[in-house]
Amino acid sequence: MDKVHETPFIEVSGLYQIFGNTPKKIMPLVNAGKSKDDILAETGHTVGLKDINLKIHRGEIFVIMGLSGSGKSTLIRHFNRLIDPTEGQIKVEGEDIMKFPLKELTEFRRHKMSMVFQNFGLMPHRNVIDNVSYGLSVQGTDKTERYKSATQWLETVGLAGYEEQYPAQLSGGQQQRVGLARALCTNAEILLMDEAFSALDPLIRSEMQDQLVQLQNELQKTIIFITHDLDEALRIGDRIAILKDGELIQIGSPVDILLNPADDYVEAFVKDVNRARAVPVKTIMQQTVPLVTKQGLQEALNQLAAHDYAFYQSDNGFEGILLKETLEKALIEQPSGNIQSEHILATATVKPDTPLEFALPKALLSHYALPVLNKEGKHVGELRQEDLASTLDNSV
Repeated sequence: MDKVHETPFIEVSGLYQIFGNTPKKIMPLVNAGKSKDDILAETGHTVGLKDINLKIHRGEIFVIMGLSGSGKSTLIRHFNRLIDPTEGQIKVEGEDIMKFPLKELTEFRRHKMSMVFQNFGLMPHRNVIDNVSYGLSVQGTDKTERYKSATQWLETVGLAGYEEQYPAQLSGGQQQRVGLARALCTNAEILLMDEAFSALDPLIRSEMQDQLVQLQNELQKTIIFITHDLDEALRIGDRIAILKDGELIQIGSPVDILLNPADDYVEAFVKDVNRARAVPVKTIMQQTVPLVTKQGLQEALNQLAAHDYAFYQSDNGFEGILLKETLEKALIEQPSGNIQSEHILATATVKPDTPLEFALPKALLSHYALPVLNKEGKHVGELRQEDLASTLDNSV
């Protein structure tokens, strides 16, 4: 089912967060449209979040991003009710978690959600396997079972053999892998990740991003990921929500955000992004070049019509390019002939999910549009040089 049309797994409606002594009394000023700065000056209260509405789908990485003070870390703490809103509702699988009594809320936190922190959040007096299995021990799982599960998750994140080490003996990247294994070990459906990779060196950070995407392909968790880094958001997010001063500015896929910024604020964010790395071929591929499927020379020319060339796909799959000039010459020699291997021009191909940066060298070396093939090797579109150039030109 298309995630855009399915019932949201998590739904946030009309969420407000006012920090101060009497937040409820400030809501009329917020509803009247008073600015955040004016409310602070007049009342000493801070508008942390203003009318946040989100729908998060099961199995997606939903990134919430913004600069410092935008409200992103405040927002993520509402999902497990570390902070309760001044007003608003959060539903998980249709249940309003604001109505959970303490016992039900505790169970919800233990079993439904896990959190990965920026500063790793490991207990220094516990070794690695005890850190990873801590959530299961809180759930009451016996030691043999929780150690077995923890060992498996350590192997999954590349830390097999580190069970008896202590956090102080590990690098920052290794500590964050332990934190990730701990979050996964409880088998919670939802992972909350607050600037989880921000404290890591760039190379380690990149490795952790890759590992998260790889794990997500296998596990299909619902991940809410907080970051201030647009490159990180574009790299890992299925969808991105951009916050500014506690307000939601835009929600969209990485490509939506990149190519169709909602306002000047978002446009300034994406201005210097490497589009070649962030945009996949499928975003800009077209259906303009004819696809010839007939084997006979005359039938092939009929399918080619007024075009100078076409792509050729036989029953065996995609074959290459057919030039009109070549077919016309062959038809003169063999009026009832069929397409032969010597009539077909070999060409480079790309896949729909290929980033443009990897398609670019192939496009530059080709005199023709690049055929786009799916996993089965069937033609699904073409990548034209002019579309590639206009997309990569940030001034367009």
